[in-house]
Amino acid sequence: MTEQTDGPLQIAGKVLRSRLFLGTGKYRSVEEMQAALDASGAEIVTVAIRRLDLDNPTRKTLLDDIDWGRYTILPNTAGCQTAEEAIRVAKLGRELTGSNWVKLEVIPDAKYLLPDPVGTLEAARVLVGLGFAVLPYINDDPVLARRLEEVGTATVMPLGSPIGSGQGVVNFEQIKIIIEQANVPVVVDAGLGAPSDASLAIEIGASAVLVNTAIAQATDPALMAEAFKLGVEAGRKAYVAGRIPKKAYASASSPLEGIVR
Repeated sequence: MTEQTDGPLQIAGKVLRSRLFLGTGKYRSVEEMQAALDASGAEIVTVAIRRLDLDNPTRKTLLDDIDWGRYTILPNTAGCQTAEEAIRVAKLGRELTGSNWVKLEVIPDAKYLLPDPVGTLEAARVLVGLGFAVLPYINDDPVLARRLEEVGTATVMPLGSPIGSGQGVVNFEQIKIIIEQANVPVVVDAGLGAPSDASLAIEIGASAVLVNTAIAQATDPALMAEAFKLGVEAGRKAYVAGRIPKKAYASASSPLEGIVR
């Protein structure tokens, strides 16, 4: 999607100032999570509904540790292996949060945590029909991204690399095609390891990035969250400014006209 202006990001009618979304898993403590959220400037925070302890209504959950007045909670269907599971968890997430937004994850592969394209498309079609704003997590597959957009998803969220791998964006060319063809925001999700990875994703035109492990498992999560915030801001400025094309040969910085001989 060509979005080469410095205007705010809009998803499903919501205007966002920050292009950095944060996950809430893998933090060593609630205090580290809260400090990272604060330092990141993020407005969208994802929460895995299946991983909340809902058996005891008097017991606090992760939802109690997040400031709902400051952040928009994005329920996700992490841990769901089938479309049916994901649909059920999405409905539960809507009941718990009052939000019709859902980050859709259908992941039957326990080793590599790669999303199921067929199950994702199937669940997205049903959830869109139920009035959800669906933000689907997918492989870097331009054809699937187009199909999801056609069924009405609010974004597409291709992985940079496998979840938690820290490899960064492995296949820039595939991501570029998704961005070029998309008419909805493209959020690069999973595998980012450093702020430079986020900056590069935004530089090539991604609308936003979602980061969890790289911040949560950093030695200083709050400082890393701030670094990602700055990386995203730098990437966006570079994208809007318009980088020079790459060349296979040198090009002198100084003009040859009027040179002293």
